[in-house]
Amino acid sequence: MFSGISTISVDAKGRVAVPVNLRERLEEAGVSKMKLTVDPDRCLLIYPIENWRVFEAKVMGLSNLDPINRGLQRTYVGHATDIELDANGRFLVPPLLREYASIEKKAVILGQGNKFEMWSKERWDEKFNEYPDLLSGISLESLSAAAQELSI
Repeated sequence: MFSGISTISVDAKGRVAVPVNLRERLEEAGVSKMKLTVDPDRCLLIYPIENWRVFEAKVMGLSNLDPINRGLQRTYVGHATDIELDANGRFLVPPLLREYASIEKKAVILGQGNKFEMWSKERWDEKFNEYPDLLSGISLESLSAAAQELSI
């Protein structure tokens, strides 16, 4: 399970170094190959290859006769790119995906259990600042049954 948040730099070629704590988790799990894809929130998703295969099977198992399902398939699977860590723990983010997520010189990597999210630093700051107002206005009844069972 991946957790934590780190600010990282993106070099002129579009390479990013995975933070040491996350790199150690990947090494412990024997992960060097991953999939990078887009997310509708305008961030990128980074899946260890085994976790990607589970997700991809679920997405591609949806009926492509439904236009929403087709959109999900085109978004997630259509943009999926193979990445592999180099000897320095870096990987290349293709220009099209960097452009989609507005990632330039600074980015944020955020652990999300079975995957990571990668955000432009500016976009993440905006999104994160929305959460207190968003969460404070939620009624218990509007939450899913599973979310209602959570306690902090």
